Order: sequence, then structure tokens, then C-alpha cells
Amino acid sequence: MPGAVAIAVYADERDVPISAADRGHEGVACVDDAARALVLLCDVDAATGIPVIRAWAAGLLEFLLYMQGSDGRFLNFISDWSGHRNADGPTSFAGGGFWHARGVAGLARACRTFDDPRARSGVVSGMAHVRGASAPANVRALHILTAIDLMRSGIMSDLRADLEAWCAELVACRRKGVLFDDPDQTEPHLWGHVQEGALAEAGAFLGDDELIDVARESALRYLVPLIDAGFDLPTVQPYGVASAVLGVERIAAVTGEPRFARLAERARAWFHERNAAGQAVYDRAAGRVHDGIDAGILNQHSGAESNIMAAQALLPELTVAARTYRRSLEQLLPVPH
Repeated sequence: MPGAVAIAVYADERDVPISAADRGHEGVACVDDAARALVLLCDVDAATGIPVIRAWAAGLLEFLLYMQGSDGRFLNFISDWSGHRNADGPTSFAGGGFWHARGVAGLARACRTFDDPRARSGVVSGMAHVRGASAPANVRALHILTAIDLMRSGIMSDLRADLEAWCAELVACRRKGVLFDDPDQTEPHLWGHVQEGALAEAGAFLGDDELIDVARESALRYLVPLIDAGFDLPTVQPYGVASAVLGVERIAAVTGEPRFARLAERARAWFHERNAAGQAVYDRAAGRVHDGIDAGILNQHSGAESNIMAAQALLPELTVAARTYRRSLEQLLPVPH
């Protein structure tokens, strides 16, 4: 895969890479992380125009295209650094919910950043496996955000009917005003819970205030107490906090309510010291994000997901720093080969 860039999925406290093997060996890098990193780097590129950021994003795009099959479905893991694709792992088989949704989302964002017909073709073939297929609410929320991204880019304008149907699915999957990930849950799980943000964004795009109201109510009932408590849960991961940031930040953007903008800042403070451990989850000096907090203790490991999602949540402050130190960043971050 010439020019492709992948990201090691896990690393220990010494930054030594660790393969994914929770359910048997899966691999060393995955679409899940690469797609999210591609979206992040495209956002940073749009905000800063730093050439090396665009080069890294281009490498991640090559990796996603390599991992997408001829039928449009994504595999998730490469088994080793030779690039061998894992076609039958429990979290790597073709077309799995989260990684397929994220792979398509990554290509959709790449369509806005790169004039690459392969990305557009990959989006169309990938979306063919999304339309008409069932999905849990947290995966469907990713489909919603991708559909909006595509339609805003003038791609697949016929997705509007799908978008409306998917929003109805999310609205139906709630209890006592709270949006759930699965109707059988006793409570939502924070990681990957972006339904509030997706519905708020869709409501603004479709001109449907009822969707915004549903998103707002769920945020007030579920996200706000967690944010106010500093995410004082037995286990909290950067991905979960970033999901909450996305929710209240999107609601702030579409409603103009300062309360939700303040909540987004309070949620971001978890990455610094406003958390059960009283320690910075984002270690600025080391340039790494810890994997979360377990029972009040900082997890010293630092995986790709944690760093990518934390960077997405902290994007406003990171892009300011990037603009300030643009020349230094280009010297420190060599273009990948």
C-alpha cells in the first residue's frame, strides 16, 4: 500500500506499541482509528493550513482505501506491519458496524479535503451497505453525521429521506427523555454516545426544531449531570468524554445557548485536572493522552483512540497552538514516507 499511513492501536506507559488481542490477536492498526484520525487531520488542515498535516491525512486516506474491499465494505485491522489484512477477526470482519461507519465517514471528510475520485467512489459504495441496513443507535448517529457531511458537500443529495428515517430511529430509542444506544440497556454507555450531537446537527440541517428539542432534553438529563460531576464514574475513557463534548458543543452551535458552550468547556477540563484522579489526562509535556481513569487512578497506557478523540475534543485550543507554532510544527513533524 504505497504512501499509506496507519496508527499503532495501543501503547504502554513507555510508548511501546501493543497489538489488539482482547478477543484473540486482531492486529496492530485499524480503520476505526485511522478514519477518526483522518477526520481530525482534515479539520486541523482546514483550520491551520499546515502542509505536513495534510500530508499525514493523505497517508491515512490511502490506508482507508486499501482496507475497503471491492464490494465497498471495510475490514478493520491489519494483522502486522507488513499490511496483511485481517479478514475474519471478531472486530475486523468485512462491514462491521462501527468500523464500516467510521471508514465511510473518513472518506466523506476526505472528499471535502482532497480532489480524489477514489474517495468519492468509496463513499458511494460504502454507503450502499448502510442504506436499508439496521444499526444500533450509536452507530446510526455516525451515519447521520456522515450523511449531513456528504449532502453539505453536494454528494449524494438523495440521502435526505434516509437521514429523516435515521433520525426517527434515534428519537424512538429513548426512555424518559434520554437517548439510549440500545433499547435493552438499563442506562446508556458514555463512550461512542453521540446521539445528542447528531440529532442537533440534523435538526439544524433539516430545519426540524423537534429534533433539536429531543437532543437538548437528553443532554440535560444525561450529559449535563455527568459533566457537572466531572465524569465521576468507575471507568472513564477519553472517547466517552469526547462524545459528551461533541453533544453539548453541537447543541450550543445550533441553539446559541451559552450554557451549552460553558458545559463543553467544563467537559474539556476533564482532560486537564477536573477529574476523579485530580491529574492531567492530557500530558502536554509528553505529548500523549492517557487511556482514562479507573476507580480514581490514572491509566498510564496511551492508545490511538484516546489520543485521537482527545485531540478532537480539544481542537479549539490545539488549533490556536498550531497556528502559533506553525513553523516549529513543520520542523518537528516530518512528512511521512
